[in-house]
Amino acid sequence: MSALEKSMHLGRLPSRPPLPGSGGSQSGAKMRMGPGRKRDFSPVPWSQYFESMEDVEVENETGKDTFRVYKSGSEGPVLLLLHGGGHSALSWAVFTAAIISRVQCRIVALDLRSHGETKVKNPEDLSAETMAKDVGNVVEAMYGDLPPPIMLIGHSMGGAIAVHTASSNLVPSLLGLCMIDVVEGTAMDALNSMQNFLRGRPKTFKSLENAIEWRCEGITSPEGSKSIVEGIIEEEEEDEEGSESISKRKKEDDMETKKDHPYTWRIELAKTEKYWDGWFRGLSNLFLSCPIPKLLLLAGVDRLDKDLTIGQMQGKFQMQVLPQCGHAVHEDAPDKVAEAVATFLIRHRFAEPIGGFQCVFPGC
Repeated sequence: MSALEKSMHLGRLPSRPPLPGSGGSQSGAKMRMGPGRKRDFSPVPWSQYFESMEDVEVENETGKDTFRVYKSGSEGPVLLLLHGGGHSALSWAVFTAAIISRVQCRIVALDLRSHGETKVKNPEDLSAETMAKDVGNVVEAMYGDLPPPIMLIGHSMGGAIAVHTASSNLVPSLLGLCMIDVVEGTAMDALNSMQNFLRGRPKTFKSLENAIEWRCEGITSPEGSKSIVEGIIEEEEEDEEGSESISKRKKEDDMETKKDHPYTWRIELAKTEKYWDGWFRGLSNLFLSCPIPKLLLLAGVDRLDKDLTIGQMQGKFQMQVLPQCGHAVHEDAPDKVAEAVATFLIRHRFAEPIGGFQCVFPGC
């Protein structure tokens, strides 16, 4: 995958690496398995990676919203995980198992509005301001006036929302902030290409297994994707009877397509374009201005923009580059990300190591 293609993802798409040197219709992954052997693309339940699930109710001006969270751990600081656009809280499944085994902490992985199993009254509003308020409201609903120490960790769009949440002081007990592979300059440069990228992916899938197989092409281990896919696609609802918005013939064709390919994306990302600029513009300076310890994890050093380059040289945040990863770094290399986050937590004495974990402090 080229650097341009990886930057185009911007967290709005579950990553799909290309097939290295493959030809024809058979995936490179299947070819490596040898003749007569098939990979298992069966979905894996969330409970294999998280200890519990909860629907958190939040009261607001328009009524009651319900936010899905997945949790693990019972002691230590809370790591509040915010996924990228088009992903879900299940994006953090394998990372959760990895970080819990390294440091004493609690995990709360949140389905942001219009994603996963979260249900809100106004799902079209994906502004940075609204989503940041959602995060603060969920924290208040879960912990009341005395929230535990919390570190915000966000990937791509979720990283941007984490920064907006932190800069607006919406989490009073915030002790740290981590952005994963999101940089203002790279993100803004890639926005113009996003619509073409979105049009190039499949619109529907025959089954969850079919979606997992697509998601895993070129990946040697599909375990993470087995748990992730159910959070990003869903079974299509039937059209209402008597709809006159399309011709009878087209309706019949569409129904036949739905019958053969009943699964589609949970969110139509192309319709969220008006919010993209607001997620990322000014992000670097907002990140640098947050008066708490900060960590930036990148898939490549080429992603740094001018403001972050200067800030990094001035020691305003800790940075670590994790090479040989796609844009969804925490999915591609969950152990490496867990090690980096665990080291950050221990370095700042936010958490205690467990299981004999040894810190390896990075050079930058």
